[in-house]
Amino acid sequence: MKKSPLSVQVGLFALIRIALNSAYRMVYPFLALFARGLGVDVETFSLVLTGRSLLGLLSPLVAPLADRRGRKVSMLLGLGIYTLGAGAVALFPSLFTFILALLLSSLGNIIFVPAMQAYLGDAVPYARRGRVMAITELSWSLAFIAGVPLLGWLLSGRGWSAPFELLAVLGVICLALIALFIPNPRPELQRDADGVAIQPGGLRSVLAMPAVLATLLLSFSITTGNEVVNLMFGVWLEESFNLRLEALAASTAVLGLAELSGESLTAALVDRLGKHRAIRIGILANMAACLSLWLLGRSAAGALFSLFLFYLSFEFTMVSSLPLISEVAPGARATLLAVNMMIFSLGRGAGALLGPQLYKLGFGANALAAVAFNLVAFLALRGVKEGLPNPRVA
Repeated sequence: MKKSPLSVQVGLFALIRIALNSAYRMVYPFLALFARGLGVDVETFSLVLTGRSLLGLLSPLVAPLADRRGRKVSMLLGLGIYTLGAGAVALFPSLFTFILALLLSSLGNIIFVPAMQAYLGDAVPYARRGRVMAITELSWSLAFIAGVPLLGWLLSGRGWSAPFELLAVLGVICLALIALFIPNPRPELQRDADGVAIQPGGLRSVLAMPAVLATLLLSFSITTGNEVVNLMFGVWLEESFNLRLEALAASTAVLGLAELSGESLTAALVDRLGKHRAIRIGILANMAACLSLWLLGRSAAGALFSLFLFYLSFEFTMVSSLPLISEVAPGARATLLAVNMMIFSLGRGAGALLGPQLYKLGFGANALAAVAFNLVAFLALRGVKEGLPNPRVA
């Protein structure tokens, strides 16, 4: 098989992730429509989404496959699992297959994404990797801006199972494209002083590295700080300004535009600034946005302006961290990226627990807590080092 140009591969990865992220994000705006179509209440539906989120904890268990058997194998496995779930609903629409599809699409995503990011880490020099990874991350906001509305149109016109028919077809196409255009080179093994190959280490070996622990603390703190605000800002807007429908529409627009802006800024700046510097700037900007929420949040305009800065700086920080994380332990690249996905899930869970409790003291408490978590992230970044030696098998 002739290797396709990197630009083609990056474009392919971005398109695939738009499909994956559209499947993930469509549930939230159309939650009530799905619940009615399936004949269940929203509370029951929310339990299914909780179970889907908890699947992120399995990420470190499946990701080492990409370090041991190759990136392409894991990407095909992840896409195959995702396609199986969507196809089950398309062929046999029911509550059971719907739940199965949500779980399998999440599992497929946590297998595919670390393998894809590890592939880019292998293929793209570190000096240019930030821009390339940021391009694939545009899929998160583009799914919200383009993919989700398309699936919503299908849902409203043809019933709740219609989006899964399109997603299943896209899954089959994506599988074929990965099979055709992506090679499966094994990561190069490092060798010891005697010239003996050092096999990629397991999860225990990776977690024994202090720089890895600092990396995970960085990701956990950033994510938790974001979630304590993310979870409660809609309630705050409704209670503070009595603009329920208007606030929902405006905050959705702010979210999509800010995410796209943050990802685009990362693509343009992270390699020029350097990964550490870009992350520091992003953390400081997010802290400033949190203080802005506290100080300017007395008006709807001030609140929405501050939220825009908050989401933009968060997205810039998160996307800027990915190329850095991909270089912390090159010999166990996919494993660390997968553990990092798990940490994102834990951070969101911790923020979801803390957010309502902090809100009892007022939304300012949520904003100040986010500042505190950002400060922890800022300090943790000092311990993150690139290019650690290949961890030995534990």
